[in-house]
Amino acid sequence: MAIISSSRGAEKYEQGDYQGAIADFTRAIEINPRYADAYLKRGNAKDELGDYEGAISDYTKAIEVNPRYADAYYNRGVVKYDLEDYQGAIADYTNAIEIDPQHADAYNNRGNLRSSSEDNQAAIADFDKAIEIDPQDDYYYYNRGNSKFNLEDYQGAIADYTKAIEINSQDSDHYTNRGIAKELANDLEGACGDWRRAVDLGDQKPVEWVKYQCS
Repeated sequence: MAIISSSRGAEKYEQGDYQGAIADFTRAIEINPRYADAYLKRGNAKDELGDYEGAISDYTKAIEVNPRYADAYYNRGVVKYDLEDYQGAIADYTNAIEIDPQHADAYNNRGNLRSSSEDNQAAIADFDKAIEIDPQDDYYYYNRGNSKFNLEDYQGAIADYTKAIEINSQDSDHYTNRGIAKELANDLEGACGDWRRAVDLGDQKPVEWVKYQCS
């Protein structure tokens, strides 16, 4: 019965009926209080409704039931990030990685937090690992490019933004940031081309740059 209730809750979650999903996951937990997956999924539904503390409580319970539940650590880290508990988020991403060394998103998210705290070399190491696991995610390259940019390695940043564009040519941020790196690498013509493309894709930030720097 617990599995049936959880499956029904998963269907409601996919349909956007988060309250209904929570009710079904709660029923599954009442039937089987050791059902770690039901806690995780109920936490996801609570997160969608903005009940972040409730989500953390459910993820924590899932971890108590199954201390090797990498996704519960990862999801709790995401919510802690939303609550600006950055050190807590890093700790949870690290736990997820220790349990599942192939968790690319955990490396990526930890890398972003390390980059935000100006620990760019450690961030690059995390992005390197994420790319090694999943070389087809454009944002892993984009994020690594940002860390290289922070270290003033503009050519390295350009190479990563270029790879991100090869994978996803419709993301304006890739062009905007590559343009900035090109400008700082004394390639204004290349920068202008990227900024124009970013504007075409809907990014308004480079409009003034094109107007005043690009003939």
